[in-house]
Amino acid sequence: MGGIEESEPPLKRAKGPVAESKNLAEDSSVKESSVCSLGDVMARPLTSQGDEEKIGSKGVIKKSEFIKIITRALYSLGYDKSGALLEEESGIPMHSSVVNQFMQQVMDGYWDESIITLHMIGLSDETAVKSASFLILEQKFLELLRRDKVSAALNSLRSEIVPLQINMSRVHELASCIISPSKSLTLGDSGQDTEDEKSRSKFLAKLQKLLPASVVIPEKRLEHLVEKALDVQRDSCLFHNTSDSDFSLYSDHQCGRNRIPSQTLQILEAHSDEVWFLQFSHDGKYLASSSKDQSAIIWEVKEDGQVSLKHRLSGHRKPVFTVSWSPNDHQLLTCGQEEAIRRWDVNSGECLHVYEKTGVGLISCGWFLDGGGIFAGMTDKSICLWDLDGRELESWKGQKTLRISDMAITDDGKRIISICREAAILLLDREANFERWIEEEEVITSFSLSKDNKYLLVNLINQEIHLWSIESDPKLVSRYKGHKRARFVIRSCFGGFEQAFIASGSEDSQNVPEILLSESVAAAASSLDNFVSSYFCLHLFSFYLYSATMLKYLCF
Repeated sequence: MGGIEESEPPLKRAKGPVAESKNLAEDSSVKESSVCSLGDVMARPLTSQGDEEKIGSKGVIKKSEFIKIITRALYSLGYDKSGALLEEESGIPMHSSVVNQFMQQVMDGYWDESIITLHMIGLSDETAVKSASFLILEQKFLELLRRDKVSAALNSLRSEIVPLQINMSRVHELASCIISPSKSLTLGDSGQDTEDEKSRSKFLAKLQKLLPASVVIPEKRLEHLVEKALDVQRDSCLFHNTSDSDFSLYSDHQCGRNRIPSQTLQILEAHSDEVWFLQFSHDGKYLASSSKDQSAIIWEVKEDGQVSLKHRLSGHRKPVFTVSWSPNDHQLLTCGQEEAIRRWDVNSGECLHVYEKTGVGLISCGWFLDGGGIFAGMTDKSICLWDLDGRELESWKGQKTLRISDMAITDDGKRIISICREAAILLLDREANFERWIEEEEVITSFSLSKDNKYLLVNLINQEIHLWSIESDPKLVSRYKGHKRARFVIRSCFGGFEQAFIASGSEDSQNVPEILLSESVAAAASSLDNFVSSYFCLHLFSFYLYSATMLKYLCF
């Protein structure tokens, strides 16, 4: 049956016409030359395929390709009998006979014969033929070494692999295995797995990727086409706000307008003055609100979605400007306007620590990712980092900084982001001690950092929202218009499934001005289940919802 001990380079033997290789083919159990010739013809592209039968309402799907892909799916799912039956009943084989012969020879380890058959397939891309030949001979080489046939492996390397003159860096790696045969275990895909059947199945899957899809139907091609179709439906769904697990193949996907929250669920009336900031906990079980009445409130979200007051947090001497949840949601920071930061226990409502700096007011705050410390923006234009016990760990003050407000820190703790001037945002790399800037032409009122730390949503005084990419050098991605702002600080946020939406408050209500201040209440924290706007009470009025991908907005 030929074999891995033969020393004559198979590529040299395979260069002549098929007829001239008859004797060699017979020695390698390639007995039906007429079948191979037929397979060679079948594998070559037809000169004209205009008359090929089409199916589908638009007449663009070739029936033969459709059946081959279904057949491949049946075999992939383990329905071998059904796959074979479909081939027989349709009269359309998934692969030509010569391709089937080639794959069987690879699985049986007849490496020289498989290279002869590879040339019979009739591939027009000589580079693909060389790459596939290299891969086959490499597998032959590694198996010889694993069987301690070092002399035969060396001969194969010299007379078969090197003459191909490709992938020489890999050739050098293979040559090192001659000196140290144990290296072949790390170079081969099979690793420590020396079972031929398993090793060769993995190898064949890798080899098939080098061959054109028209010759070898790609694995899981049907699944790939279906997933692409679902991607198109998702991308064209204007109100898409659901997980992929809700998709069905039985009908086209389309989210209705009702997938976006647009009704008042509950009115919370515990504050006695304007509500300035709202934030849900990461697990969606709590809502924190801060107010001009110098207090903050922790609200508990029940399983039925109803919200009830859990703790009123008192102690600030000035309006509470902002709040921030710890990474594990067990503690909460509240920041008084140019005053102090207080750290609270969520379960008991007890104040655990007060962070102050003599002669300096604190105007913004946030947590380290591990919850082991906090950071704050100061009225003296500096950023200060403390441990939980109030010991100052680090302090930074920029040369161009005029004020520090609205701060955020990336999940890796490397970058601090802050409004530092009326029309500029500072991106501070703590490790490299490097500053970058986002420069706007209008006054910045607030910003919001996306959960993946890749984007920044910036609200401007001119009734625009700008979306910036901040992965490397800051780049303006999109602009959003439509909401109204005259007197109040308007905040916006990312929301919805995979944060595909941007929600913003607006002052165009006929009753009271409303400000959207929160993210969602869902436990996943990525769905638009509830949005809350605020004045003297917490209440859902109208708000503007933008599609982050389609650059459209809908007013609710």
